[in-house]
Amino acid sequence: MTRFLTTALAACGGVLALLHPATAQAQSDALARFYQGRSVNVIIFQGPGTTYDVYARLLTRHMGRFIPGNPTLVPQNMIGAGGLKATEYLYGIAPKDGSVFGEISPGNAFEPLLGGSKVEFDPLKFTWLGSMARNVSVGVSWHTQPFKTVDDVKAREMISPGTGAGADSEIIPVALNTLVGTRFKVIPGYPGIANAALSMERGELDGIAYWAWTGVKSSHPDWVRDRKLNVIYHTGTKNPSDLPNVPKIRDYAKSEIDREALDLLLARETLGRPFLAPPALPADRAQALRTAFAKTLADRDFLADAAKVQADIDLVGADEVTSLLKQTFAYKPEVIERAKSALKRTP
Repeated sequence: MTRFLTTALAACGGVLALLHPATAQAQSDALARFYQGRSVNVIIFQGPGTTYDVYARLLTRHMGRFIPGNPTLVPQNMIGAGGLKATEYLYGIAPKDGSVFGEISPGNAFEPLLGGSKVEFDPLKFTWLGSMARNVSVGVSWHTQPFKTVDDVKAREMISPGTGAGADSEIIPVALNTLVGTRFKVIPGYPGIANAALSMERGELDGIAYWAWTGVKSSHPDWVRDRKLNVIYHTGTKNPSDLPNVPKIRDYAKSEIDREALDLLLARETLGRPFLAPPALPADRAQALRTAFAKTLADRDFLADAAKVQADIDLVGADEVTSLLKQTFAYKPEVIERAKSALKRTP
Protein backbone atom coordinates (compact mmCIF):
# COMPACT_ATOMS: atom_id res chain seq x y z
CA MET A 1 0.00 0.00 0.00
CA THR A 2 2.82 2.39 0.89
CA ARG A 3 4.54 1.75 -2.43
CA PHE A 4 1.23 2.28 -4.26
CA LEU A 5 0.59 5.59 -2.51
CA THR A 6 4.13 6.77 -3.23
CA THR A 7 3.77 5.89 -6.91
CA ALA A 8 0.36 7.50 -7.11
CA LEU A 9 1.50 10.71 -5.48
CA ALA A 10 4.48 10.89 -7.82
CA ALA A 11 2.19 10.41 -10.80
CA CYS A 12 -0.16 13.10 -9.52
CA GLY A 13 2.77 15.45 -9.15
CA GLY A 14 3.71 14.81 -12.77
CA VAL A 15 0.11 15.42 -13.91
CA LEU A 16 -0.10 18.64 -11.93
CA ALA A 17 3.13 19.84 -13.47
CA LEU A 18 1.66 19.16 -16.91
CA LEU A 19 -1.59 20.92 -15.99
CA HIS A 20 0.21 24.00 -14.72
CA PRO A 21 3.10 24.83 -17.04
CA ALA A 22 2.60 28.47 -16.10
CA THR A 23 3.91 27.67 -12.63
CA ALA A 24 7.28 26.47 -13.97
CA GLN A 25 7.45 29.47 -16.29
CA ALA A 26 6.71 31.86 -13.42
CA GLN A 27 9.51 30.32 -11.36
CA SER A 28 11.91 30.64 -14.29
CA ASP A 29 10.89 34.27 -14.81
CA ALA A 30 11.43 35.02 -11.11
CA LEU A 31 14.90 33.50 -11.22
CA ALA A 32 15.78 35.47 -14.33
CA ARG A 33 14.60 38.71 -12.70
CA PHE A 34 16.74 38.01 -9.63
CA TYR A 35 19.92 37.17 -11.54
CA GLN A 36 19.65 39.49 -14.55
CA GLY A 37 22.30 42.22 -14.37
CA ARG A 38 23.60 40.82 -11.06
CA SER A 39 27.15 39.90 -10.10
CA VAL A 40 27.49 36.56 -8.31
CA ASN A 41 30.62 36.30 -6.15
CA VAL A 42 32.54 33.01 -6.34
CA ILE A 43 34.77 32.53 -3.28
CA ILE A 44 38.06 30.67 -3.83
CA PHE A 45 39.87 29.39 -0.75
CA GLN A 46 43.36 29.47 -2.29
CA GLY A 47 45.36 32.20 -3.99
CA PRO A 48 45.76 33.16 -7.64
CA GLY A 49 47.67 30.69 -9.78
CA THR A 50 46.97 27.63 -7.64
CA THR A 51 45.24 24.63 -9.20
CA TYR A 52 42.09 25.27 -7.16
CA ASP A 53 42.09 28.85 -8.43
CA VAL A 54 42.49 27.62 -12.03
CA TYR A 55 39.48 25.29 -11.67
CA ALA A 56 37.31 27.96 -10.04
CA ARG A 57 38.09 30.61 -12.64
CA LEU A 58 37.47 28.07 -15.39
CA LEU A 59 33.99 27.49 -13.93
CA THR A 60 33.23 31.21 -13.55
CA ARG A 61 34.00 31.84 -17.23
CA HIS A 62 31.17 29.54 -18.31
CA MET A 63 28.58 28.89 -15.61
CA GLY A 64 26.77 32.23 -15.92
CA ARG A 65 25.44 31.10 -19.30
CA PHE A 66 23.43 28.36 -17.59
CA ILE A 67 21.91 30.42 -14.76
CA PRO A 68 18.58 32.12 -15.59
CA GLY A 69 19.22 35.81 -16.20
CA ASN A 70 22.88 35.12 -17.11
CA PRO A 71 24.57 36.89 -14.20
CA THR A 72 28.24 37.81 -14.21
CA LEU A 73 30.32 35.48 -12.01
CA VAL A 74 33.12 37.26 -10.17
CA PRO A 75 35.95 35.18 -8.62
CA GLN A 76 37.20 36.35 -5.22
CA ASN A 77 40.17 34.76 -3.45
CA MET A 78 39.74 34.37 0.33
CA ILE A 79 42.86 32.76 1.77
CA GLY A 80 43.35 31.63 5.34
CA ALA A 81 43.42 28.77 7.86
CA GLY A 82 43.81 26.07 5.23
CA GLY A 83 40.49 27.01 3.63
CA LEU A 84 38.47 27.31 6.84
CA LYS A 85 38.22 31.09 6.50
CA ALA A 86 36.33 30.73 3.22
CA THR A 87 34.25 27.81 4.53
CA GLU A 88 33.11 29.66 7.63
CA TYR A 89 32.39 32.80 5.58
CA LEU A 90 30.15 30.82 3.24
CA TYR A 91 28.41 29.15 6.16
CA GLY A 92 27.71 32.07 8.47
CA ILE A 93 28.42 35.43 6.83
CA ALA A 94 27.74 35.31 3.09
CA PRO A 95 24.24 36.30 1.87
CA LYS A 96 21.86 33.34 1.74
CA ASP A 97 20.09 34.46 -1.40
CA GLY A 98 21.99 32.71 -4.20
CA SER A 99 24.28 35.65 -4.93
CA VAL A 100 27.37 33.93 -3.47
CA PHE A 101 28.83 30.46 -3.72
CA GLY A 102 32.36 29.14 -3.61
CA GLU A 103 35.03 26.48 -3.69
CA ILE A 104 36.39 25.07 -0.43
CA SER A 105 39.10 22.61 0.51
CA PRO A 106 37.65 19.07 0.37
CA GLY A 107 39.10 18.34 3.79
CA ASN A 108 37.24 21.22 5.43
CA ALA A 109 33.94 19.34 5.14
CA PHE A 110 35.28 16.69 7.53
CA GLU A 111 36.73 19.01 10.19
CA PRO A 112 33.65 18.86 12.47
CA LEU A 113 33.92 15.04 12.51
CA LEU A 114 37.66 14.98 13.14
CA GLY A 115 37.71 17.61 15.86
CA GLY A 116 39.88 20.14 14.10
CA SER A 117 40.15 23.86 14.81
CA LYS A 118 37.10 25.28 16.53
CA VAL A 119 34.88 24.94 13.51
CA GLU A 120 31.35 26.22 13.75
CA PHE A 121 29.55 24.77 10.76
CA ASP A 122 27.54 21.70 9.84
CA PRO A 123 28.67 20.41 6.44
CA LEU A 124 25.29 18.77 5.77
CA LYS A 125 23.53 22.14 6.00
CA PHE A 126 25.46 23.70 3.13
CA THR A 127 23.81 23.98 -0.27
CA TRP A 128 26.11 21.61 -2.14
CA LEU A 129 26.49 22.13 -5.89
CA GLY A 130 28.91 19.23 -6.40
CA SER A 131 32.53 18.79 -7.36
CA MET A 132 34.34 19.40 -10.63
CA ALA A 133 36.58 16.34 -10.21
CA ARG A 134 37.58 13.52 -7.92
CA ASN A 135 41.11 13.66 -6.61
CA VAL A 136 43.86 11.14 -6.38
CA SER A 137 46.87 12.65 -4.67
CA VAL A 138 50.51 11.69 -4.76
CA GLY A 139 53.58 11.94 -2.60
CA VAL A 140 56.51 13.22 -4.63
CA SER A 141 60.14 14.17 -4.18
CA TRP A 142 62.35 16.24 -6.44
CA HIS A 143 64.32 14.01 -8.80
CA THR A 144 67.68 14.82 -7.15
CA GLN A 145 66.46 13.74 -3.71
CA PRO A 146 67.00 10.19 -2.39
CA PHE A 147 63.31 9.47 -1.70
CA LYS A 148 62.12 6.99 -4.33
CA THR A 149 59.96 4.52 -2.39
CA VAL A 150 57.69 4.40 0.65
CA ASP A 151 60.44 2.53 2.50
CA ASP A 152 62.77 5.48 1.84
CA VAL A 153 60.27 7.85 3.50
CA LYS A 154 59.96 5.43 6.44
CA ALA A 155 63.72 5.18 6.84
CA ARG A 156 64.60 8.89 7.03
CA GLU A 157 62.98 12.25 7.55
CA MET A 158 61.51 13.94 4.47
CA ILE A 159 60.79 17.67 4.58
CA SER A 160 57.38 18.60 3.12
CA PRO A 161 55.38 21.88 3.08
CA GLY A 162 52.26 22.85 5.02
CA THR A 163 49.81 25.43 3.72
CA GLY A 164 47.65 26.05 6.81
CA ALA A 165 46.67 24.45 10.11
CA GLY A 166 43.56 22.81 8.62
CA ALA A 167 45.03 22.14 5.20
CA ASP A 168 45.29 18.63 3.77
CA SER A 169 48.98 19.30 3.06
CA GLU A 170 49.55 19.39 6.83
CA ILE A 171 47.11 16.91 8.31
CA ILE A 172 47.55 14.02 5.86
CA PRO A 173 51.37 13.73 6.25
CA VAL A 174 50.92 13.82 10.05
CA ALA A 175 48.37 11.01 9.78
CA LEU A 176 50.62 8.97 7.49
CA ASN A 177 53.40 9.18 10.06
CA THR A 178 51.13 7.42 12.56
CA LEU A 179 49.14 5.07 10.31
CA VAL A 180 51.90 4.06 7.89
CA GLY A 181 55.14 4.85 9.70
CA THR A 182 56.47 7.55 7.38
CA ARG A 183 58.75 10.27 8.71
CA PHE A 184 57.44 13.46 7.17
CA LYS A 185 58.55 16.72 8.72
CA VAL A 186 55.97 19.35 7.81
CA ILE A 187 57.22 22.92 7.48
CA PRO A 188 54.22 25.27 7.87
CA GLY A 189 53.78 28.76 6.49
CA TYR A 190 53.52 28.24 2.74
CA PRO A 191 50.66 30.25 1.18
CA GLY A 192 49.94 27.50 -1.33
CA ILE A 193 51.26 24.44 -3.12
CA ALA A 194 52.42 26.59 -6.05
CA ASN A 195 54.89 28.39 -3.77
CA ALA A 196 55.91 25.10 -2.17
CA ALA A 197 56.60 23.53 -5.57
CA LEU A 198 59.05 26.33 -6.39
CA SER A 199 60.76 25.84 -3.03
CA MET A 200 61.07 22.12 -3.80
CA GLU A 201 62.66 22.95 -7.16
CA ARG A 202 65.17 25.20 -5.35
CA GLY A 203 66.07 22.40 -2.95
CA GLU A 204 64.51 23.99 0.13
CA LEU A 205 62.08 21.07 0.47
CA ASP A 206 62.65 17.37 -0.19
CA GLY A 207 59.22 16.97 -1.76
CA ILE A 208 55.48 17.31 -1.26
CA ALA A 209 53.69 14.61 0.73
CA TYR A 210 50.15 15.32 -0.49
CA TRP A 211 49.58 16.92 -3.90
CA ALA A 212 46.58 16.33 -6.17
CA TRP A 213 47.76 14.45 -9.24
CA THR A 214 45.53 16.59 -11.46
CA GLY A 215 47.24 19.63 -9.95
CA VAL A 216 50.70 18.26 -10.69
CA LYS A 217 49.79 17.56 -14.31
CA SER A 218 48.05 20.88 -14.95
CA SER A 219 50.56 23.15 -13.21
CA HIS A 220 53.82 21.38 -14.13
CA PRO A 221 53.29 19.10 -17.14
CA ASP A 222 56.96 19.55 -18.06
CA TRP A 223 58.04 18.13 -14.69
CA VAL A 224 55.95 15.03 -15.38
CA ARG A 225 57.18 14.73 -18.97
CA ASP A 226 60.84 15.25 -18.07
CA ARG A 227 60.71 13.02 -14.97
CA LYS A 228 61.66 15.84 -12.64
CA LEU A 229 59.59 14.20 -9.90
CA ASN A 230 59.85 10.88 -8.11
CA VAL A 231 56.24 9.76 -7.62
CA ILE A 232 56.52 7.71 -4.43
CA TYR A 233 52.89 6.65 -3.86
CA HIS A 234 49.32 7.59 -4.63
CA THR A 235 46.26 7.78 -2.37
CA GLY A 236 43.63 6.15 -4.60
CA THR A 237 41.85 2.85 -4.14
CA LYS A 238 43.03 1.70 -7.57
CA ASN A 239 45.91 2.69 -9.82
CA PRO A 240 45.31 5.66 -12.13
CA SER A 241 45.90 4.74 -15.77
CA ASP A 242 48.90 7.07 -15.95
CA LEU A 243 50.43 5.75 -12.69
CA PRO A 244 50.17 2.00 -13.28
CA ASN A 245 53.26 1.01 -11.27
CA VAL A 246 53.01 3.49 -8.38
CA PRO A 247 51.99 1.83 -5.09
CA LYS A 248 48.87 2.68 -3.10
CA ILE A 249 49.75 4.24 0.25
CA ARG A 250 46.69 2.52 1.77
CA ASP A 251 48.46 -0.83 1.32
CA TYR A 252 51.13 0.27 3.81
CA ALA A 253 48.77 0.83 6.76
CA LYS A 254 50.13 -0.87 9.87
CA SER A 255 46.88 -2.60 10.89
CA GLU A 256 43.27 -3.04 9.78
CA ILE A 257 42.00 -0.21 11.98
CA ASP A 258 44.78 1.99 10.65
CA ARG A 259 43.65 1.21 7.10
CA GLU A 260 40.04 2.07 7.99
CA ALA A 261 41.18 5.32 9.60
CA LEU A 262 43.16 6.13 6.46
CA ASP A 263 40.11 5.35 4.32
CA LEU A 264 38.11 7.77 6.46
CA LEU A 265 40.69 10.53 6.10
CA LEU A 266 40.98 10.03 2.35
CA ALA A 267 37.21 10.07 1.78
CA ARG A 268 37.70 13.79 1.10
CA GLU A 269 39.21 12.90 -2.27
CA THR A 270 35.79 12.09 -3.74
CA LEU A 271 34.97 15.76 -3.16
CA GLY A 272 38.07 16.76 -5.11
CA ARG A 273 37.12 20.28 -6.28
CA PRO A 274 33.97 20.99 -4.23
CA PHE A 275 31.60 23.92 -4.70
CA LEU A 276 28.81 24.95 -2.36
CA ALA A 277 26.57 27.84 -1.43
CA PRO A 278 25.45 28.99 2.04
CA PRO A 279 22.78 27.07 3.92
CA ALA A 280 19.06 27.82 3.63
CA LEU A 281 18.99 29.17 0.08
CA PRO A 282 15.57 29.60 -1.51
CA ALA A 283 14.80 26.22 -3.07
CA ASP A 284 14.46 27.49 -6.62
CA ARG A 285 17.81 29.32 -6.53
CA ALA A 286 19.56 26.32 -4.97
CA GLN A 287 18.24 24.10 -7.75
CA ALA A 288 19.15 26.67 -10.40
CA LEU A 289 22.77 26.74 -9.20
CA ARG A 290 22.99 22.93 -9.02
CA THR A 291 21.54 22.57 -12.50
CA ALA A 292 23.82 25.25 -13.92
CA PHE A 293 26.85 23.61 -12.31
CA ALA A 294 26.07 20.21 -13.86
CA LYS A 295 25.26 21.69 -17.28
CA THR A 296 28.49 23.67 -17.29
CA LEU A 297 30.61 20.58 -16.68
CA ALA A 298 28.97 18.86 -19.67
CA ASP A 299 29.26 21.86 -22.01
CA ARG A 300 31.42 21.48 -25.12
CA ASP A 301 32.98 24.95 -24.91
CA PHE A 302 33.72 24.52 -21.21
CA LEU A 303 35.39 21.15 -21.80
CA ALA A 304 37.49 22.60 -24.62
CA ASP A 305 38.59 25.39 -22.27
CA ALA A 306 39.36 22.81 -19.56
CA ALA A 307 41.52 20.83 -21.98
CA LYS A 308 43.63 23.91 -22.68
CA VAL A 309 44.66 24.11 -18.99
CA GLN A 310 44.84 20.30 -18.62
CA ALA A 311 42.06 20.30 -16.03
CA ASP A 312 40.49 16.86 -15.57
CA ILE A 313 36.70 17.10 -15.27
CA ASP A 314 34.58 14.45 -13.54
CA LEU A 315 31.27 15.64 -12.13
CA VAL A 316 30.38 14.55 -8.60
CA GLY A 317 26.77 15.55 -8.12
CA ALA A 318 25.31 17.22 -5.03
CA ASP A 319 23.43 14.05 -4.04
CA GLU A 320 26.62 11.98 -4.14
CA VAL A 321 28.43 14.55 -1.99
CA THR A 322 25.65 14.50 0.61
CA SER A 323 25.58 10.70 0.62
CA LEU A 324 29.36 10.53 1.10
CA LEU A 325 29.23 12.92 4.05
CA LYS A 326 26.45 10.94 5.72
CA GLN A 327 28.35 7.67 5.26
CA THR A 328 31.58 9.14 6.59
CA PHE A 329 29.96 10.67 9.66
CA ALA A 330 28.52 7.20 10.39
CA TYR A 331 31.93 5.50 10.71
CA LYS A 332 32.49 3.33 13.78
CA PRO A 333 33.51 5.41 16.82
CA GLU A 334 36.77 3.49 17.24
CA VAL A 335 37.79 4.29 13.65
CA ILE A 336 36.97 7.98 14.12
CA GLU A 337 39.01 8.03 17.32
CA ARG A 338 41.93 6.35 15.58
CA ALA A 339 41.80 8.96 12.82
CA LYS A 340 41.75 11.74 15.42
CA SER A 341 44.66 10.12 17.21
CA ALA A 342 46.61 10.01 13.94
CA LEU A 343 46.00 13.73 13.59
CA LYS A 344 47.14 14.29 17.20
CA ARG A 345 43.68 15.57 18.08
CA THR A 346 42.79 13.48 21.12
CA PRO A 347 43.15 15.02 24.58
